[in-house]
Amino acid sequence: MNTLIVYETMWGNTELIARAIGAELSSTVTVDIVDSDSAPPSIEGFDLLVVGAPTHAFSLSRPATRQEAASERNAPHVPVSGVREWLQTLSRTENAVTAVAFDTRVDTPRLPGSAAKVIRRELRSLGFETSQKAKTFRVHGYEGPLVDGEPARAAAWIRSIASARESNR
Repeated sequence: MNTLIVYETMWGNTELIARAIGAELSSTVTVDIVDSDSAPPSIEGFDLLVVGAPTHAFSLSRPATRQEAASERNAPHVPVSGVREWLQTLSRTENAVTAVAFDTRVDTPRLPGSAAKVIRRELRSLGFETSQKAKTFRVHGYEGPLVDGEPARAAAWIRSIASARESNR
């Protein structure tokens, strides 16, 4: 099984989750991990797609929210093209490749919005198999760091997804 993990990050928290997922999978499958600026326009040759992004303004980031993160919060890395833009260029899949979505967001109870839910909806509209619920990983404050244990939770989440896929084969 070949897996592509695409992430968007500004403070590195979403990347840490993506890398924890990749590390968990890498012992049994081939894994490519790329940021949204480097993501391919097609997932040809991949059997599993994992996509993650931070929740900005209750959804996926936009150029304006990324610019605000850079200018007002001194984000150390600001992607030119986020997951939102990448999804708009992604080719429709004809063979229902499994895709799962995650996001990182501030650890505040009942905060509305989720980048992961938007990602999942967009992937479904592109023909991906998205039966797995989107997952959120928590961050202390806007910039982070991740809440303790979140990388381990990400590894357990993807392990359960991989196990379910194997059971269904």
